[in-house]
Formats: sequence, C-alpha cells, structure tokens
Amino acid sequence: QVQLVESGGGLVQPGGSLRLSCAASGRIASIYAMGWYRQAPGKQRELVAGITGGGSTNYADSVKGRFTISRDNAKNTVYLQMNSLKPEDTAVYYCNADLKVRFGVRDDYWGQGTQVTVSS
Repeated sequence: QVQLVESGGGLVQPGGSLRLSCAASGRIASIYAMGWYRQAPGKQRELVAGITGGGSTNYADSVKGRFTISRDNAKNTVYLQMNSLKPEDTAVYYCNADLKVRFGVRDDYWGQGTQVTVSS
C-alpha cells in the first residue's frame, strides 16, 4: 500500500558530500513527521535527523552543522544533505515516515535502506 524508496547513497571520500532522497508513494492520506535513521555494523539504529509536517527539525548531536534535512510535501519526499562527511558516518541510512493511509490507520513506515560509505 505504501512504499518509501531511498536513493543517493554511495561511496565518498572524507570531507565529501552526498544527498539522500526518500519518496513516499501509495495510498497516502497524510504524512506527519519524516526522518532519517542510520545503523552501522554492530550498532543500534539511531536517529540522524527528523522533520515535522510544519518544517521543524531536530538532529543528532554528531551531525549538527553538517547535515540538513528538508522535505517537499507536494512530492511526499524527504531529503538529507550530508556535508563534511566523516568515516564514522558510514552506515545504512533508512528513511522513516509517520503517515496515515487512505481509509486506514496512522503508522510508521520504513524504506529499504541505502548504504553510505565514507572512506579514502
């Protein structure tokens, strides 16, 4: 019924930049908060950045000043601009959306994940 499709991951050198995108599609009535999480090998999944329907944002301390989350409500898409990337940013990045489907309930949905590797 609902799909979140991420794109934009890849291999980048330290200090480089990447832009992740996540498009939500399907029988969507409303999208509330959207966000990006990441999970490195052997670690728990953690929140990287979140954005509400009204555009308020929050960030993990480790990415403040380097990452920027934004959304295009007309396209049901959330973005994560990642600058000054560090090796410790290496992880699988997952998109998350808190949304309500048509004639259905409100729930959390996840993308399939996209790999980001920061290495020289």
